[in-house]
Amino acid sequence: MQNHRSQSLFEEAQQFIPGGVNSPVRAFRAVGGNPLFIKSAKGAYVYDEDDNQYIELINSWGPMILGHRNPAVEQALTEAIPHSVSYGAPTAKEVDIARLIVSMVPSIEKVRMVNSGTEAAMSAARLARGYTGRDKLVKFEGCYHGHGDSFLIAAGSGAMTMGEPNSPGVTKGTAQDTLLATFNDLDSIDRLIKSNPETIATIMIEPVAGNMGCVLPNEGFLEGLRSRCNEHDILLIFDEVMTGFRLAPGGAQELYGVTPDMSALGKIIGGGLPVGAYGGKKEVMDYVSPVGPVYQAGTLSGNPIAMAAGFAMLTQLQNHKSLYQQLTNTTEAIVNGIKENMKRLNVSYTINQVGSMFSLFFTEQPVFDFQSASTSDTKLFGAYFQEMLKRGIYLAPSQFEALFISSAIDEAMVETIVRANYDSLKAIH
Repeated sequence: MQNHRSQSLFEEAQQFIPGGVNSPVRAFRAVGGNPLFIKSAKGAYVYDEDDNQYIELINSWGPMILGHRNPAVEQALTEAIPHSVSYGAPTAKEVDIARLIVSMVPSIEKVRMVNSGTEAAMSAARLARGYTGRDKLVKFEGCYHGHGDSFLIAAGSGAMTMGEPNSPGVTKGTAQDTLLATFNDLDSIDRLIKSNPETIATIMIEPVAGNMGCVLPNEGFLEGLRSRCNEHDILLIFDEVMTGFRLAPGGAQELYGVTPDMSALGKIIGGGLPVGAYGGKKEVMDYVSPVGPVYQAGTLSGNPIAMAAGFAMLTQLQNHKSLYQQLTNTTEAIVNGIKENMKRLNVSYTINQVGSMFSLFFTEQPVFDFQSASTSDTKLFGAYFQEMLKRGIYLAPSQFEALFISSAIDEAMVETIVRANYDSLKAIH
């Protein structure tokens, strides 16, 4: 496997782009070596600038649920582009996709399109504060909601401690309005509510965490959040940027049967193009400008090309719901193969999986929150990542990122992935 072209591009990129990449995790710093520069993709494969082929389990961090270059999405783009790529004005396709989202997602009665998952989460948080007249936001340690100031907060000495900024440029004033709770720990929520009476606007959570690896909610946890929000007039926001339309047509809220007040969406609703959305109850969403006082705007929101791709993607998912069982079966085949490999090699790590999302944690203890995920051996994961890469399997370059399976992965590819996993685990032990 040669990577001369990727190496050369990375050296040049560092002269013009901070760190040589436009998103930090792409830099491979968590796994060693230098990033691959991708040239093309088709189905379940990506190809780098040196023409190496990989089966990939990232899928653009989730949106390529049907694999790369899906024919229906490509056709929609082919038909949309000749009409112009941007208007900054309303289009019929915005209405079409909004109607479709409302029909699919249990919590959404009205929806506003934006340009990224980060923007969706930021806008939802602002709306919750404006609607409730309260200032404080509760987030969970290890959950990622984009790079908005309110979300870049590290834990203090405990769940009752107000957060401290973990990025320069985030003010302490912003941090003081963000409270940190522990994933899967309702007691941490109770303590925060008790110590901040009638000041919490919203509790925001990834219903299935994807940014500390794949971490599932314990039984009753999401239901407990819902009941506490009802009791204390707090808006519950599900960040379903990753899980929306991936775990079920209606996302994690459909899968787990818990309906939030608002949802932040992204990834799949653009069919691979930059897009996001936030939506919720009619009375909440009608608090957004121009009908309400909470201001939010965007010149490229509802971009016609992104709307065309997203509508084609969501239509396929809506019309082929059996696809979700196929995705689950494929993912379970990979996970069961990895478990069998570990048994044969007499090693014991933790695997979390739901639907078409999973993570292999290099720790022997169960992973149910950020602290337990942090017991993973990240150095060992880096070695494993490199071994898998040598064998043509492209993983997320971080222990703390979920993997996403696409419907383009067939049985032969599953066997290839499982075999590569065995050889890679054997090589590092």
